[in-house]
Amino acid sequence: MIYLLRHGVAERSNGEDAKRRLTAEGKRQSEAAGRALAALGAPIEACLTSPKLRASETAELACEGLGIPAETCEALAGGAFDALELAAGRGEAMLVGHEPDFSNEIARLTGARAKLRKGGLAIVDGGTLLALLRPEELAAIAAGGNQARP
Repeated sequence: MIYLLRHGVAERSNGEDAKRRLTAEGKRQSEAAGRALAALGAPIEACLTSPKLRASETAELACEGLGIPAETCEALAGGAFDALELAAGRGEAMLVGHEPDFSNEIARLTGARAKLRKGGLAIVDGGTLLALLRPEELAAIAAGGNQARP
């Protein structure tokens, strides 16, 4: 299974896109994503992140809730990538990055047309899109803790 987490809300660009930091809202989204995944018992074993600051901050905050480290992956910096190749040999993996790259990869893997909101999460298993969660839904799951389990 692969978890695709789009970075949280970030500062407006000042000309240096790669150095944009998360806003307070983006930090809350990222923390909630990690808490929600932990509450759901997601067995994530690895986290790969774009080297862009807003994505690496998202990964670090989300991974705190999962008890795993984030690893920088240049392939997630922008443009097409192969999620299956990146996750190979890592168990269940979470990738943290950007749009439209994630929507394009979801379409390639599943045929689904989906768009991830900032701070949103897609869960893909093989050729199936299992879930597409907005940041508000992740926050609600995180707030409910273990009660959010289906």
